[in-house]
Amino acid sequence: MPPRRVVTGRSQEPRQRFVEELRSLRARKGDSLRRLGEVLGWDWSLFSKMESGQTLGGPEVVQALDQHYGTGSLLLTLWELALGDPTQFREQYRRYMSLEAEAVSLWQYSPSIIPGLLQTEEYAYEAISAGGTRGEELKQQVEARMSRHEVLAGDDGPAFRAILPEAVLREPLRDAQAWRGQLEYLVQASERPNITLQVLAQGTGLHSLMNTDVWFLRLVDGRTVAYTENDIRGELIEESAAVERLQLRYDSMRDLAQSPAASRKLITKMLEEAKCDPST
Repeated sequence: MPPRRVVTGRSQEPRQRFVEELRSLRARKGDSLRRLGEVLGWDWSLFSKMESGQTLGGPEVVQALDQHYGTGSLLLTLWELALGDPTQFREQYRRYMSLEAEAVSLWQYSPSIIPGLLQTEEYAYEAISAGGTRGEELKQQVEARMSRHEVLAGDDGPAFRAILPEAVLREPLRDAQAWRGQLEYLVQASERPNITLQVLAQGTGLHSLMNTDVWFLRLVDGRTVAYTENDIRGELIEESAAVERLQLRYDSMRDLAQSPAASRKLITKMLEEAKCDPST
């Protein structure tokens, strides 16, 4: 049997295919990046970053591009495939990321860092680089982390609860302005209907998840799976008894946390104090 012919010659990797289609459509239309920005109302640099693979953009801009090029929902379909492509993440995370994209609700606790779904780009750069990642790999990992924000986007985004230790909120970024931006992002996120943030205040005392970074994902089939992680490795836990034990520990810790309203008030106070810091 002769080898199957490649019909288009385009990449079969979802993210790269999306980039190729963007470039091809603009070339056929004869638009410059600046002209595209003027017509669609976005800064032209966004389209430059999308065509270089630095960002996927959001659904609104992709839909506007589909309308501009008359491509129906082609670009939106390619964007969704690129967004859900687990190969953009390191291998040990790919199974988890596939499940996260399908989850109907999520719960998270990390003892030492703001959750990736709530990180600004500046926070992600500093957090990932702190682990020794550099250069192109750092850029790719930050972009992959930022693309995960789309999991919570839209009116039908899954319910998400995060418990944030107060100590994490008192470890600022090196750049004071970037830190204020992160705090502002948390306040804004806490006001979204599908996001619940609770702060575990300093002085609360010992609890059963002090050294465990844990996620729970409620899947469409009704199952709940857990993912735990440390600096060395991560583990996806699907066995129901083990997941239930972790959930009981999470629930007992959640009982110690401040209410969502009190937590928002605390983060807002931290933001106001950061804005007034004379050292900045």
